[in-house]
Amino acid sequence: MKTERLRASLHTLGCRLNQAETALLADRLRHDGYRIVEYGQPTDLLVLNTCTVTDEAERICRYEIRRTLRHSPQAFVAVTGCYAQTGVEALRQVPGIDLIVGNQHKMSLPVHLPPPPALRKQPAPSLLHTKTLDREDFALDGTGDYDSRRANLKIQDGCNFMCSFCLIPFARGHERSRRLDDTIREAEALVARGHRELVLTGVNIGRYEQDGCSLLGLIQRLERIGGLDRIRISSIEPTTISDEFLEYMAASSKLCRHLHLPLQSGDDDILRAMYRRYTVQEYTAFVDRVVRLIPDLGLGTDVLVGFPGESDARFANTLAAATDLPFSYLHVFTYSKRPGTAAARATETVPATTIKSRSKTLADLSRAKRLAFYQRYVGQTVDVLFETKDDAERWTGLTNNYMRVGVTTNNDLTNRLVPALIEGAMDGLAVGRLVC
Repeated sequence: MKTERLRASLHTLGCRLNQAETALLADRLRHDGYRIVEYGQPTDLLVLNTCTVTDEAERICRYEIRRTLRHSPQAFVAVTGCYAQTGVEALRQVPGIDLIVGNQHKMSLPVHLPPPPALRKQPAPSLLHTKTLDREDFALDGTGDYDSRRANLKIQDGCNFMCSFCLIPFARGHERSRRLDDTIREAEALVARGHRELVLTGVNIGRYEQDGCSLLGLIQRLERIGGLDRIRISSIEPTTISDEFLEYMAASSKLCRHLHLPLQSGDDDILRAMYRRYTVQEYTAFVDRVVRLIPDLGLGTDVLVGFPGESDARFANTLAAATDLPFSYLHVFTYSKRPGTAAARATETVPATTIKSRSKTLADLSRAKRLAFYQRYVGQTVDVLFETKDDAERWTGLTNNYMRVGVTTNNDLTNRLVPALIEGAMDGLAVGRLVC
């Protein structure tokens, strides 16, 4: 009698880099004989890839474990990722966890699981954790397992910048790059699986350096892969982008005209306290140069609200900068005191009610900016890589410059790159019709 394969469910908390790593783990588990099931369904194994950027991310981690054990009380729970690196003692106190795997061992997690006959709840969690993380450049086994048409490609890990609010250098260690031949290997495999767009991801991808190849050199190598239509880069530090890179982006047919440049604050005093590597004037001058070179650029940013010492006047400076700069959207984050960071020693805190109000102000600004950006394209024809249908039965996908477009058609547009005429815009969506 054939034994039914054990079910495995994986869930990602946090950044695109975590998503890329979870996809690789899913591929490994499938190869090892597990049947991957959708998160939220009954399962025999839960792999939770965690985030530690905010205390809210840590709270969600604990909630997701409880949620899974309600419908799968015998599920073996393996927690990995950044919270598993920095919050071991807290995780040890969470009921239901069977294995805690720090970042040093994360990508080999499948090897450290008990064999299927022994995959059962443990009286206490096992721990696989080292405080010291590798500094060597790395390779990764497998090929990311994605349902979406776009696939993430991890190219870099770690960070040396040591911003005062950020725990990531402690969670992921010093910066290091993925070996060039291994990066190309997975990229080719992803394209062979049908992915037409790859999103390059890491902690500080602008610092990619491998075999004498910079981020730009890597992109140029990736562009040679047949069947790959788009290369998109995820969040990148503005101080790591060269003029040569910008000029290449302006001319390339495959490198997406989309940059996500963290601002964090529009006040110089706060930027200094954050240990950021630019002033507001320098950031503004850089953005001005970018949009002159690439007028149709989609430009996003991160803004951190409630950093210690953020007075009304300093927040007003941030709001003014975020308003004046040509962003097409903002990601708004709430400051969390992270143990071990320089900012954790600050005593001048911002009230929670004030942080909530300021966050809403910036979120409203983001919606208005996204709508204005989309409205710029009304009457224009744009190329859209369609992905799936939304709740209104519209096919939706992204343009080169990160505008989400929806069209109504009876045709199957899955993974098709086709032109659409933009006829209107609403909150979060440009609405158009096919031009073909």
